[in-house]
Amino acid sequence: MTVIDIAADLNAEDQTGYVWAFLDEARDPSIIAPGALVVAGDTDAAAVAVVVDLVAHPNGTVVHLDILPGRVADYLALAKRVHSVA
Repeated sequence: MTVIDIAADLNAEDQTGYVWAFLDEARDPSIIAPGALVVAGDTDAAAVAVVVDLVAHPNGTVVHLDILPGRVADYLALAKRVHSVA
């Protein structure tokens, strides 16, 4: 089971061209910071993303996400390889 860091519709891009979500949809908002790698989406569709920025909005803080290619499992395999070398 993939743990989602921030709930997001991976097809919802705004005028910036990035996927967006609200910060209050994050499992742990303290990890959502520009440059952070996170898992975004939902239980049906998840992806690794880079947090681009956080923007104040009247309805809450908007998080812009740059979705990376590939499956979440591909990044997990990379992390395991790097961790085993260290």
